Amino acid sequence: MRIETLSLQHFRNLETMEIAFDPKVNLICGDNGQGKTNLIEAIWLLTGARSFRGNRDGDLVRFGEERAKIEAKFFSQMRDQEISIQLGPKRQSSLNGVAVQSGGELSENFGAVVFSPVHLEIVKEGPQQRRRFLDTAIGQIKERYQKYLQNLNRILLQRNNLLRDVPFHGELRGLLDVYDEHLAQTSAVITVMRRSYIEKLKIQAEDIYREISGGREALSLRYIPSIDGPIEGLSGEELKEVYLAAIQTARENDIAYKTTSVGPHRDDLEITLDGLSARSFGSQGQQRSCVLALKLSEGRILKEVLDDNPVILLDDVLSELDAKRQAYLLREMTGMQVFITCCDPHVREQMEGGALFFIERGALTREQKEKE
Repeated sequence: MRIETLSLQHFRNLETMEIAFDPKVNLICGDNGQGKTNLIEAIWLLTGARSFRGNRDGDLVRFGEERAKIEAKFFSQMRDQEISIQLGPKRQSSLNGVAVQSGGELSENFGAVVFSPVHLEIVKEGPQQRRRFLDTAIGQIKERYQKYLQNLNRILLQRNNLLRDVPFHGELRGLLDVYDEHLAQTSAVITVMRRSYIEKLKIQAEDIYREISGGREALSLRYIPSIDGPIEGLSGEELKEVYLAAIQTARENDIAYKTTSVGPHRDDLEITLDGLSARSFGSQGQQRSCVLALKLSEGRILKEVLDDNPVILLDDVLSELDAKRQAYLLREMTGMQVFITCCDPHVREQMEGGALFFIERGALTREQKEKE
């Protein structure tokens, strides 16, 4: 899988451009604030996902403009393809000239893994960041997963509104039975999909971390759902019943606090090193290695599902890694199209071939090789 050309119009600070990329390594150099991350972000949006920086689509449009446009010609699934995305009040996307209704339709044809300093939050911050990592990764390989998440958010919004009204309108209490049933069903489906993904992620990430650390410490991942007791081996229907019982048990507390306390929105992914929390006890280098292992594992799983190498996006991460981790990362990227942003063009000395680009005030130029 590789991007042939990328066209941008009114996207953040980037100038209107159409540029061809190298099929292997593309090094984007420039000072901070010139647009390096914006370029990586534009490429990432081709997967159909939201910005990895957490921005709304409207924030991605250059000030004073109504819409931004991203177009790409790429090679995937043994053929040339095209993606077009318009950003504004409402996102509009097309694949090979045909309008698509969901981001999942794009991710089935264009896959990418992005690794940015913001992803250190997966280890450093709270459960929300780890859930976001899981949801984004699973959403790329299972289109229907995003639909279940949307359904979950709708149910939670409506149930929480009902919880606030019940103390003043007792006749509404019976409606909670309906919402509890829907919440239990949707929660069970999401849990089954998360459990399946984490089982694969665990095998890959623990193996990768062992290689990065030279076996000095062991990474371990564990899925922690919001329901008590083991969930391994339970079917979707069995999980639904467990969720329903837990939701009903928590009902009075939910009414008191006016929020839903049981469901996938309370899940966590436990990350430990030799049995100790990587968040609380891991060094800076260990935490970076954990995230590196998670992102590389995401790439391996994505490759297995797509039967093709995903595009790799590395945003200012090499400077965060020591020489050993840099070498391991670059070695893992062999055979893939890679985009790397940095401030120092000498990073190119670590790579074989590829293209060097410079970015300044949103303008991207490609280094021209001298004629022999």
